[in-house]
Amino acid sequence: MSLLSIIREKAQLYAPEVINLRRRIHQNPELSYQEFQTSALVTDELRKLGLNPVILATTGVMAEIHGKNAQKKTIALRADMDALPIQEENNVPYKSQNPGVMHACGHDVHTASLLGTAKILNDLRDRFEGTVRLIFQPGEEKNPGGASLLIKEGVLQNPQPACIIGQHVFPLLPAGKAGFRSGKYMASSDEIYITVIGKGGHGAAPELTVDPVVIAAHLIVALQQIISRKASPKQPSVLTFGRITAAGSTNIIPDKVEMAGTFRTLNEVWREQALKEIEKMAVQLTESMGGKCEINISRGYPYLENNEELTRRLRQSAEEYLGKENVADLDITMGSEDFAYYSQIIPASFYRLGTRNEARGITSYVHTPTFDVDEDALITGIGLMAWLAVCELNV
Repeated sequence: MSLLSIIREKAQLYAPEVINLRRRIHQNPELSYQEFQTSALVTDELRKLGLNPVILATTGVMAEIHGKNAQKKTIALRADMDALPIQEENNVPYKSQNPGVMHACGHDVHTASLLGTAKILNDLRDRFEGTVRLIFQPGEEKNPGGASLLIKEGVLQNPQPACIIGQHVFPLLPAGKAGFRSGKYMASSDEIYITVIGKGGHGAAPELTVDPVVIAAHLIVALQQIISRKASPKQPSVLTFGRITAAGSTNIIPDKVEMAGTFRTLNEVWREQALKEIEKMAVQLTESMGGKCEINISRGYPYLENNEELTRRLRQSAEEYLGKENVADLDITMGSEDFAYYSQIIPASFYRLGTRNEARGITSYVHTPTFDVDEDALITGIGLMAWLAVCELNV
């Protein structure tokens, strides 16, 4: 029997166990950098396989599967473990038991899937040469990003992997399919916090105030000109303010307005320039209108670039495993991922796992309270990643 057929069989064999693991993780979601139970579950499962997991960055887990001639080559596979501050609205047996916390981005799938892949590869360690490094990462959803912390603690050292591969759910793609894109794929992400400070007072006497609400309104519109007039039309950029707090009333002008937003792009040089322009405009415009501002920019993740040659090989291997008709092309996205930190250091590829099932009503997008997946995607996920790992070790 071919190795590909064996992996397919083992994916089917381990699927019920992996689905159960996914449901356990989904029922017990933990926020970024608080993944203590999840980390313990991962560690326990890896030890059952005879592996020796190592804890990094408090809740991160790393382990290695050694094939024949283990020193020949090392590759890394990565999953993230943290959940989001969202109240789940799904009525399913595995619904979140932690109020206000939910696996709404599929990290439960990523973690369970990598554990399933580990089971397959551990069974096959006499059938491949080299080493597979398993990385279970905390804090993908929150700055500074768990990837950056693991890198500082040496997750890409001793030895440095030849490449790293990441898998992420994709509710726009049907279960059983996967998507790939070479080159620039995901945007950088920075958080912008601005406090516009004025002088509050009675709404009927605006001449006695410095109205921070009016200033903030002008500022939000003016900042969009940085995107429309400073950036090249060929350069994707997004500046969004999603929270504006003005604690006044119908007849009360507040002393300050607080704004929070995000800036995203796919070019590090423009990223630096744009952030300086945002800060400059915020300060100068508020002062020109009689107020002042405090601005804090929380630097987030860099843009994510999928190595061209690595992604080409992975796509070809995916077509062998899934069939050409089940491998899709992905467009760029302005979403961000801290997997990007790995892509700045070693060849990296981040692909998508289809999870959609319209017949069953599984269509909600990530980061929503009704997000869920067709769990048949886990059969695809564990087998595909195992196959990609074996193929990459043989390059």
